[in-house]
Amino acid sequence: MTTKPITVALLGSGVVGTAVARELTRNAADFEARVGAPVQIVGALVRDASKDRSETGLPADVFTTDAEGLVERADIVVELMGGTEPAKSLITQALENGASVVTANKALLGEAGPELYQLAMEHGVDLSYEAAVAGAIPLIRPLRESLAGDEVTKVLGIVNGTTNFILDKMDRTGANLEDVLAEAQSLGYAEADPTADVEGHDAQAKAAILASLAFHTRVRTSDVHCEGIMGLTAEDIKAARRAGCVIKLLAIAEKVERDGADGGPGVNVRVHPVLLARSHPLATVREAFNAVFVETKLAGELMFYGRGAGGDPTASAVLGDIVHAARHRVSGSHGAGESAYANLPILPIGESLTRYVVRVEVADEPGVLGRVTSAFGDQGVSIESMRQGVRRSEDGLASLTFMTHEAPESALATTVDTIKKLPDVTSVTSVLRAEGI
Repeated sequence: MTTKPITVALLGSGVVGTAVARELTRNAADFEARVGAPVQIVGALVRDASKDRSETGLPADVFTTDAEGLVERADIVVELMGGTEPAKSLITQALENGASVVTANKALLGEAGPELYQLAMEHGVDLSYEAAVAGAIPLIRPLRESLAGDEVTKVLGIVNGTTNFILDKMDRTGANLEDVLAEAQSLGYAEADPTADVEGHDAQAKAAILASLAFHTRVRTSDVHCEGIMGLTAEDIKAARRAGCVIKLLAIAEKVERDGADGGPGVNVRVHPVLLARSHPLATVREAFNAVFVETKLAGELMFYGRGAGGDPTASAVLGDIVHAARHRVSGSHGAGESAYANLPILPIGESLTRYVVRVEVADEPGVLGRVTSAFGDQGVSIESMRQGVRRSEDGLASLTFMTHEAPESALATTVDTIKKLPDVTSVTSVLRAEGI
């Protein structure tokens, strides 16, 4: 054991960085006891070093605009800047210098994680990122370490608080998406430009990280099929409620067995709205909370739930990683690195098997139902149930809602394209994948 201080550099002094600095400063004795050595912040990167940051508890001379010089002085570099550059270059510099790295940068890890994991392994240091997925929820380390002796078969997660707030509010109030999005922005749940959230890109990067860990396979953000929530309507939410369901934006990663010449296991990773039975544990996740549901061979079903964003919750995860890395510096060791031995093929969305709910608006005339159901049968998509809505007298139209058995995505897509071209079909108003129904 050593009493030499473990030096920490903070790259980013926003809400999360301020909370991390405040806790390390106020509770210095506790962190020293947990680590076995003092933990000392030697610098914090800022845009303007003259700004008053007394709330951090750090002296003014700790703040600097010299990122590269700061990285050179630290045993642990904490990257809280976000974005790809200069974060990637600075993390690379830190790892090559033999410093451990703690980051919350899901976008960078989803894009360049494999290269950074490799660098950390080559230099015998930690690359920790508990805060990159689901904020305060302990998730990364359980997947990487606690479940290392088990086999994960599927991961389903609500990993974006903004979209969950929007969909939950729509479900509870019947409001339309645009109005709830505006409310989310006014409350600070959504950015002025909410594209990364509502189009699913934030969840897409997190899905890549979760799939990489769960299936010991390198998965990048570009491997993840992604659909957002902007196409959902208040009527979709009402129809889900009538069916005893909710709609959630889920990140889904699963290991599947393939038939035929290309048989063997593969990995399917996707982000999209899902029709979820209200009896499913994820259906009860409200407001801006996150939750991840994990299915394993031995442990069975596990759920991790908590606050997925915010300064203090995210700081909790960052601080846990700092303690983890600091303990390893004291003992001269490092934690588990990347595990990509399985190297499973990443399957296209067309090969995913899912159940679907398809709503179609048709002319209420004889023979229409038969033609629509034939479109399903021609592609081998089996219909489990069908419900016909009330005929609208003013335009002579009726609504048909079909629930299918599990079918390939490619077959369902062809079915929908065929139905859209039928002369008596006004529109395919909704196509939703279903889980737990």
